[in-house]
Amino acid sequence: MKYIDYYLYMSRLHSRIGTLRQLEILLAVYETGSITGASTALHLTQPSVSIQLRKLADAAGTNLYDQIGRKIVLTEAGLEVVKTARQVLDHFEQLDMKLSDLQGVRAGRLKLTVVTTAKYFIPHILGKFTQLYPNIEIDLKVGNREKILERLDQGTDDFYVFGHPVEEQSLNLIKFLPIPLVPIAKTGHPLSGRKKIPFAEFAKEPFIIREKGSGTRFALEETLSQFDNPLNIRFTIESNEAIKHSVMSGLGVSILSRHSLAFGGDSGITELNVEGLPINTQWYIAHPKRKQLSIVADAFLTFLQKQTSESLLPPAP
Repeated sequence: MKYIDYYLYMSRLHSRIGTLRQLEILLAVYETGSITGASTALHLTQPSVSIQLRKLADAAGTNLYDQIGRKIVLTEAGLEVVKTARQVLDHFEQLDMKLSDLQGVRAGRLKLTVVTTAKYFIPHILGKFTQLYPNIEIDLKVGNREKILERLDQGTDDFYVFGHPVEEQSLNLIKFLPIPLVPIAKTGHPLSGRKKIPFAEFAKEPFIIREKGSGTRFALEETLSQFDNPLNIRFTIESNEAIKHSVMSGLGVSILSRHSLAFGGDSGITELNVEGLPINTQWYIAHPKRKQLSIVADAFLTFLQKQTSESLLPPAP
């Protein structure tokens, strides 16, 4: 095939597949599961997202999705377009990375996805990093462990931050910050102010625990299996914020990361002095071995490895 014929063929193919923006929109709809989620993620109006999806389906000449209630379910054809969209946008991301590398660490983007507990301290670390490299763009996403694993599988980010290590051979896992999980109660609780509270006494209190699958729950179950006294679990809650407010309301005691308390301004919570606690675990930062680090990502990793816990985080109030 002559070059001009090939060019014309590719132009027709491109016009059928749709524009890069339409591919980006379809990918956002796939990742968020809804038009509302895609419009929020891309800062577009919902009608704009719907119009572009229809144009993409018309260009492809086939139905790409079905709408069931508010949820978008992609057809087989839609999933194929998503696969291609990811490949196309990945190539542009690689081009952006190479162009940024040519400029040194003066420009570029750092993409991180972190578990919800990490949201309390990661912005402080990023703040210190951007003081060194003020022109770096930061793309920070926060989600539960399930979301982390999903994005890990897609390989869409530079780094992933979580507490409980993922058993995955394709990942480079690096410890970078200790996680003290501390016992807490409402200020004025009968146990507050006491020294060396026996764990058996603490375990009798109504306990508020994170959901199964969370890093905090993993660490808690692994450590507390060594104690003879099981916790008196009364509530399971999927949010650290909700747990803190439940503790402040007197619903029970809990064990949470000290980081989530240090930056939350939680004057209604007190840390208890319980024998055998706190639980000392570790924060991990991970990146796929198969994915080459950009110069920006490499600079961030070097920055982390040169810091101490005290220099990474501001002093607790």
